[in-house]
This record gives sequence, structure tokens and C-alpha cells, in this order.
Amino acid sequence: MFKGSIPAVITPFDGNDVDYDSLGKVLKYLIDNGSNGLVPCGTTGESPTLSHDEHKKIIEETIRIADKKIPVIAGTGSNNTLEAIEYTKHAEKSGADAALIVTPYYNKPTQSGLYEHFKKISDETNIPIIIYNIPGRSIVDMSIDTMIELSKVKNIIGVKDATNDLFRPLLTRKKMQNNFCYLSGEDGTALAYLAQGGSGCISVTANVAPKLCSEMHSAWQKGNIIKSQEINLKLSSLHEALFIESSPGPVKYAASLLGLCNENTRLPLSEIKENTKKVVKRCLQELNLL
Repeated sequence: MFKGSIPAVITPFDGNDVDYDSLGKVLKYLIDNGSNGLVPCGTTGESPTLSHDEHKKIIEETIRIADKKIPVIAGTGSNNTLEAIEYTKHAEKSGADAALIVTPYYNKPTQSGLYEHFKKISDETNIPIIIYNIPGRSIVDMSIDTMIELSKVKNIIGVKDATNDLFRPLLTRKKMQNNFCYLSGEDGTALAYLAQGGSGCISVTANVAPKLCSEMHSAWQKGNIIKSQEINLKLSSLHEALFIESSPGPVKYAASLLGLCNENTRLPLSEIKENTKKVVKRCLQELNLL
């Protein structure tokens, strides 16, 4: 079962190309600073703008660099079921430990459509699958009842919950019949999510403050609630700053200040505003990261 601080890894760009050298630097930084897993090609990795070849190579590189030190949960979702199957098969063949599959965006499937989408991917693969429920970006919200039905499918083992609804994990756990992995997708409420039965967080902030994020989860797991709360309070301003504008714009700027990569995003994301940059830089300085 996956737990702890799991960065949703940014994808560095050099002009219009993926910067694989900087990707390696980012991954090494995350591994060396105590991250408990890696998620390449998720929302924070700007997956909608990646070509098929780029998507697959980034996952392959992440698996190679992680070298089984920590798990790799490959982002393999799509609003095209056949494409999601292709990406998931590739991740499985490449040696990923699990696949993170987002609810299909733009199409607006019904609950029945959501169930059939994930069931079809499961039927075609054997890799553990984590449902990524993020209604704020995909416009569809998987219901608790649909998730419970999917949990009965052979290799669907957990959820990345980016609803920011802290009652939901309790309601789901109360009805769930089997062991299921609950991962938060919201940095600002990650600690509260742990208190509701979660096991970790797939995190944006952990791209630039991996050690602090990891230490917070470690303290919680060891029962040191006060320490985890203290770290969470320290991180709160950075959590907020990284979402002043559309992610991953602010976190990529933060990474550029740390010398990990440049701040480039791919259109339709554009350069963040100067005022946002000032806030992000100030937060890094307050945490002694700069």
C-alpha cells in the first residue's frame, strides 16, 4: 500500500522540448530528500500537453532513475479509454508500481460511463490502478457508490482524492468492504485527510519542499501529532502560494529558484505574474529553502 509524501512530478521543458537532464535532476532531488513515491505524467506534469512518445519516455526515465528505491505511480489517464489502456499497458510493461488514472475530462461521462471506463482499463491490464478523482479539473465527480463498486474490480486499489471534501474519506471507508488506499490530492488539507483515514498525499508542494513534506508524514505515522502539525503550519503559506495561479506555473517557478529546472510551462499555460513570483520566492525564503 502506498503512503507518505508522493510528489506529482513537474515536467521540465527547454523551449518546446522536454528537458530530460533537468527531469533527472528533479527526480534525484525528490528521492534524496525522502519522498515516498513519484507520480510522473499527472496534472502537475502537464500531461495533456505531452505527445505520446514524450509521455512514455518520461515514465520510462522516472522508473529508470527511481531504480526501485521508491515506488513509481505512472499517470496513464485520458478522456479516451483506448488511449488510457495504451498508456497503462506501457506503464505496466515498463515496470511502474501502479497507474494513476484520472476521471475522463471534457466528455462528462455518467457514473455508469465512469465505471465502464475504469473496468475496461482493468480488464486489459494487471497493474494496480488508483482512481484520480478531481472534479475541479475534469468536471465529473465519481460518486462514493461508484468508487465502492470499482473497488471490487481485481486491480483497482485506491483513490487520489482531490475533491477537498474531508467528509468523503469517512463516508467511503464506512461503506468500503475491502482494503483500499486513500491518498489526498490537496496539499492544504493533506494532514486533515490523514486524520480521516488517509495514508498519504500526491503532492505539488513536495516538488520543492520534499524533505519537509516527507517529515510531516513521517511524524504523523509515528504518532507525533504535534510535530506533524508544526510542519504543516510552516508549509501552509507555500501551499497557498503554489495555487495563486494555475498549477504547475508557480511550482515550476519555485523549482527554477532552487536551480532544478527553468520555469517554462507549455501553452495554454503562460508565465506567472511578477506579484505571484514575489510571493512564491518569499515563501521559499521563509522556509530556508533559498
